[in-house]
Amino acid sequence: MNVPVSALAGPVAHAGWRFPSALIDRLRLADGREVVVRPVLAFDSAAAQDFVRGLSPTSRLRRFHFGLRELPPSLLRAMTEVDHRQHVAIVAEAFDDDDEPQIVADARYVVGPDPREAEFGIAVADAWQGAGLGRVLMRRLGRHAARRGISRLVGDVLPDNRAMLAITESLAGRIVRSPSGPGVVRAQFELSG
Repeated sequence: MNVPVSALAGPVAHAGWRFPSALIDRLRLADGREVVVRPVLAFDSAAAQDFVRGLSPTSRLRRFHFGLRELPPSLLRAMTEVDHRQHVAIVAEAFDDDDEPQIVADARYVVGPDPREAEFGIAVADAWQGAGLGRVLMRRLGRHAARRGISRLVGDVLPDNRAMLAITESLAGRIVRSPSGPGVVRAQFELSG
């Protein structure tokens, strides 16, 4: 799913900003691997860049809808300096044998001009695909958005992205025509608060 750069831009913190601790959790996936899910913070920029660089070209294309090897500085800043109100972003981290964290998934939504709708984006590291992590993160995003009065999550999907199409179906979402034009379809999730 493509989250436009313009939608990501905005101030990081403002009066009344609070750390979104409700987004922190430890998960065990069906295959036994564990991850920690937590909000994205500005200090994640190096880890976020490593995550994107580590994705296969196909996974990067499915997430950003254009070829890139790494995030340009402005997009990296926009993806890590989030306010957790209009732009909510979480990562899943796995820990290696030396207890060093590594981002293995990124999921986010950005509230649009209509405050009842937000555009989502999600990417899962290639070695972690097929373990149910994307589905779990989409569920979490949906619950979080619904609690904040958002009634619909939408995201443009490349038609060959079978994993996202399967997630959409399994979570009772719909595939509809995208206003972005041909070449993409739109995954749409109706949320209930």
